Amino acid sequence: MATWEVVLAGAVAALLVMFFLPRLRESMKRSSEQKEKDWRGALIPLLLVVIFVILLVSLV
Repeated sequence: MATWEVVLAGAVAALLVMFFLPRLRESMKRSSEQKEKDWRGALIPLLLVVIFVILLVSLV
């Protein structure tokens, strides 16, 4: 990539971070207020996807 493309990509990335950071902070604040966290509900599908990807890689 040319230098100007790298600079433009960095500027876009910085703007995205500045755009999403306040919303991320609000979301983290709201999520910490919740009492119960359902980690099993997030980890089981993630584990299934990892197992599926490993299976696909092993078949190739």
